[in-house]
Amino acid sequence: MTATLPMAAILLLAAGTYAFRLAGPLLHERLGAADRLAAPLAMATTVLLLALAATSALTEDQGFAGWSRTAGVLTAALLALRRAPFPVIVLAAAATTALLRLCGIP
Repeated sequence: MTATLPMAAILLLAAGTYAFRLAGPLLHERLGAADRLAAPLAMATTVLLLALAATSALTEDQGFAGWSRTAGVLTAALLALRRAPFPVIVLAAAATTALLRLCGIP
């Protein structure tokens, strides 16, 4: 009986997520405000993702994460702006962080 409750919750969340995703294409024509809101919602999504990335990149345990992690994230951002391949971005960011930590920079 204890295993059925979490499984029921998972199935309910899965069905709700699927219904929510399906409602967008089905109701797109009925919502006239969607065209006006498309650009602000795209911008809000970008701002939210950048805020999440900055928070996770710069903080750890409610404090500053250190300069090596920040330098690794900045390296990744610069390479992403230059449209480098994803594996190159990940390896360069990890190498930057590792080398700075090896040098004693937290």
